[in-house]
Amino acid sequence: MHLMWFRSDLRAVDNLALCDAMSHGPCKALFLLTDRQWQQHHWSEIKIAFVQQHLEALSQELAVLGIELDVIEAHDFNGQIDVLTRYCQLHGITRVFANSEPEINEINRDNKLIAQGIPLSLYESDVIVPKGQVLTGSGEMYKVFTPFKMAWLRQAKRQSYVPYSAPQAVAERRINHYKAPAISKSLADKLHKWPSAWQIRSQGLIGFFKQQHLQYHAKRDFPAINGTSRLSPYLAIGAISGKEVVNQLLYHVPMVLEDAKSDSFAWLNELVWRDFYRHLIFHFPELCKGNNFQTKYDGLNWRNDPDEFKAWCNGKTGYPIVDAAMRQLVQTGWMHNRLRMIVASFLTKHLLIDWRWGEQFFMQHLIDGDLAANNGGWQWAASTGCDAQPYFRIFNPIAQSEKFDPDGDFIRMYVPELKDIPAKKIHFPHEYLAQSQQQDNYWPAIVDHKTARLRALETYKAC
Repeated sequence: MHLMWFRSDLRAVDNLALCDAMSHGPCKALFLLTDRQWQQHHWSEIKIAFVQQHLEALSQELAVLGIELDVIEAHDFNGQIDVLTRYCQLHGITRVFANSEPEINEINRDNKLIAQGIPLSLYESDVIVPKGQVLTGSGEMYKVFTPFKMAWLRQAKRQSYVPYSAPQAVAERRINHYKAPAISKSLADKLHKWPSAWQIRSQGLIGFFKQQHLQYHAKRDFPAINGTSRLSPYLAIGAISGKEVVNQLLYHVPMVLEDAKSDSFAWLNELVWRDFYRHLIFHFPELCKGNNFQTKYDGLNWRNDPDEFKAWCNGKTGYPIVDAAMRQLVQTGWMHNRLRMIVASFLTKHLLIDWRWGEQFFMQHLIDGDLAANNGGWQWAASTGCDAQPYFRIFNPIAQSEKFDPDGDFIRMYVPELKDIPAKKIHFPHEYLAQSQQQDNYWPAIVDHKTARLRALETYKAC
């Protein structure tokens, strides 16, 4: 008997580990819940509920194939080792099939299992181009994104993107389906806005590439517009694979891999960034421990003011675009990518608060929380990462707001206190509110942009 151990790959389509497990004869399927490990890794409630939702859907998919999905509580990675060992003994498992996970704790867990004699066969399904294939001429990982992208493209052109089909059914029998636990109404309301991966696969992807992809380059930075694909939660839990997505893109834009400067490539470029960050933690596993990629910033003098951090978390900084973005995150479990850059720059540069505080807060609220992308994005914003923005590039939140939310539509969605403010004044309304004797409608700015910018420059120069 063989076992398919699902981890961050909650799908039957384009899952080589599952295909191989089923091709070797009778097969069982297992997922091990790790509530304590998820807590240690700061997983959000909405991401855990999203995983549970897709476990239920996966259970139904596997049932059609004649496989019952066992979902067992193991609490943490040490518990996974114990539970999996007993499970293999109980069911006479001779080989375990699984897709690898690149994070350091997950790698250590798998190494312990192998050392204990568990016959673990690992596959790679979390990236488009396999880790270890995009290297410099001297065989090292690229430390700058653009040359990585060009090397990535050379490899990507040689690959097939036809997804592995769901395997053939192995038997016809009555199978119990896994049922996700009940959740609160507020969480259910948040989750309701995210269709199942099956719906995205059958309708959402096609609709995006037909209707929105060609406008993505022009609309992606405007948070009030539905201009992005919103696929990140599905990629984060492996409910949809990157290869599936690229296959759909190539169907609609067959030459997209030939011109990295085209508007059509702009969306694919985000997937290249995703691969870049996952390749980075593969080559530099210490990033998983919260280390700066650029060690020269290890001594950076963070201010770490707890009251200012609380104001940032609660969307009460006095900068409307920052406050609206933070409220979007807390209220919905998601934040537009342009806004992620703005609020991260504000926290690390304007407030000089350690990027790790922001990284953890994001993980605690995001439905698409992913260590590699979250770490990479925060270190990029804080100028401590690989190919990060230079330390002297400090986003002006007022200018960003004027450029990407010119009419204030997004701000009004999440900061109703400013719903009646004219568009030209809404981006930094304090003088207007004072003149109209409405200061009490909104809180003062916690820092002055120019002063905070100069302070950040001096702090970073000192390293």
